[in-house]
Amino acid sequence: MRDLSNENVIHIKKGKIEYLQFRKLLEYPEITHAYSLGTNLDFRTNKNEEKAIKNYKMLCEELHVEVKNLVKPNQAHTDCVKKVSEKQNKNMPDFNLSYYDETDGLVTNKKEIMLATTNADCILMLFYDPVKKVISNIHSGWRGTLQRISIKAVEKMIVEYKSNPKDIICCICPSIRKCHFEVEKDVKDLFEKEFQDLKELDKIIEEKIPNKKWNIDTVLINQIILQEKGLKKENIIDSGICSVCNSDIIHSYRVEKQEYGLSTACIQLN
Repeated sequence: MRDLSNENVIHIKKGKIEYLQFRKLLEYPEITHAYSLGTNLDFRTNKNEEKAIKNYKMLCEELHVEVKNLVKPNQAHTDCVKKVSEKQNKNMPDFNLSYYDETDGLVTNKKEIMLATTNADCILMLFYDPVKKVISNIHSGWRGTLQRISIKAVEKMIVEYKSNPKDIICCICPSIRKCHFEVEKDVKDLFEKEFQDLKELDKIIEEKIPNKKWNIDTVLINQIILQEKGLKKENIIDSGICSVCNSDIIHSYRVEKQEYGLSTACIQLN
């Protein structure tokens, strides 16, 4: 199978488990993180929780963390980022709990709580403040990007933990890219209205079929608005990997349709 390693990520293969790790985050031994690869593994907890826990257990074993540490929100394309002060379940993962309904991001400064999100084309972002020792993990589909959930995560880190944006590292996991994120006029108009002040708007939204289809770069949007919030450009690190272009190894809703599976991104303070 192909190797997706590049200047920002390392592709690791261990038996049945494959995952990416960001080279920048590997500089900090106090955290553990990964983005799963392989369409044979599905982390869709609301479809088959038992199977998902089995797959999470295999991944956690390779990462040398306990599966019971996992906390995953019930993603609903919101801009809600919730602070995690403690696990709800003591001896099993916090999956499918009403406490995390309508939630698409998590933030914590507690050790041994592994924040997890899932995607099949949407953007997942891992944040780390190495000064205040704070982590965050968010799910930002196109609706989440319109609601600027990445900014809500940074604001949560600032308010709850006194983080300085200049210290925060943001790593952008594989997702659908401009090459395949094709929309019609209704969605294009929403993006034009929300991000009309961005100087790079012509680069972000590109007309593909006159007056019918447009391609939108949601990754670039997040990179720009995070810099505007105070993150350093060099601390916003993109995997540069398109889930659609690599759908043989990364789950993609646009390719798999209704039978889609989910990849996962995890991060924990040790």
